[in-house]
Amino acid sequence: MAARAVLFDLDGTLVDTERESAEAMARALAAGQGLAIDQADRDFIIGRSWVAIYDHLAARYPTLAWSRDEVIAATAAAREGVFAELGITVLPGARAAVDRFADRRRGLVTGSSRVEARQALVALGLTAAFDCVFAAEDVPRSKPAPDGYLGAAAALGVAPHQCVVVEDSTAGIAAGRAAGCVVVAVRAGNFHGQDQAGAHRVLDTLDELTADVLDELVSCYGRDGSP
Repeated sequence: MAARAVLFDLDGTLVDTERESAEAMARALAAGQGLAIDQADRDFIIGRSWVAIYDHLAARYPTLAWSRDEVIAATAAAREGVFAELGITVLPGARAAVDRFADRRRGLVTGSSRVEARQALVALGLTAAFDCVFAAEDVPRSKPAPDGYLGAAAALGVAPHQCVVVEDSTAGIAAGRAAGCVVVAVRAGNFHGQDQAGAHRVLDTLDELTADVLDELVSCYGRDGSP
């Protein structure tokens, strides 16, 4: 059985923007709210959904007057300047991996906002590569819930067990498995020790993600979406 679709995570899989995202949030909160977040706050946001990030900030800083949407918008606006200043780290083999599967359906499922996803795709040169993009605003529940991957599979018209999810994080792997997809984890962007044991296969870099690997995994694990 061949894999009919490849569903990519973004941050930690195709790009690494965690340092830039933390800096953008720090600048936005300092300029707009007069708040100085510390290193613990910067560390907390890594791999977290916007719901979790905002709840953390609201608990830590009672004077925070912005809504979650306002924090997201201000951070996204600040990221443009941060990206221009610091650049963006494209992970090994990212562009080539997405291009490699142009003959299959391709989706992007990210916990980032639409604006943030767009900024990263511009940096990657992949703004037109994906048949669907599911960002934070597009799903009721973030990873590890399966909503994003189920939504992407439905949008592409492909059964989840014929989709291969490409992830780096524990939450993302759990989301892909819960959706009934075959899951590949990539070590290259796993800078913070995320547990990748739940993936069907772990690769060192995206260069190892080939059509033969996808089809082999779907043949082995994708018949009924079972673990």
